[in-house]
Amino acid sequence: MAMQDFTIPSAGSTPEIISNWAAGRLVMRGDSYPENSFEFFQPVIDWVERFLVEADRPLQVDLFLLYLNTSSIRSLMEILDLLEAAHRADKPVRVSWYYDLENERLAELAEEFREDCTFPFHILTLAEE
Repeated sequence: MAMQDFTIPSAGSTPEIISNWAAGRLVMRGDSYPENSFEFFQPVIDWVERFLVEADRPLQVDLFLLYLNTSSIRSLMEILDLLEAAHRADKPVRVSWYYDLENERLAELAEEFREDCTFPFHILTLAEE
């Protein structure tokens, strides 16, 4: 049984998150500084884990994040760790991180994340979307 797709609407301090099981796609867009990021991101982490175990197709993660607080960074690291483990098990995964040219700090953060990943991890400007 395929896991249910979900949409979490953006709510100021939380990003919009959209999953699409059939397409093998997860999109996160906006700011992320929820009061409890572990609670907020747990359904996303659960969905990624289950997709990587059950789906027999690639997973594409598209990030359009504008700001992340420290606990959101930890939650995103957990998701990237799942992708890394899947990649090492020969599952096709890929991340595209889009940033605004005026937000160099976010490009630097994306670079820091990419350094720990061996799977395809693309850092692109919003103009390249």
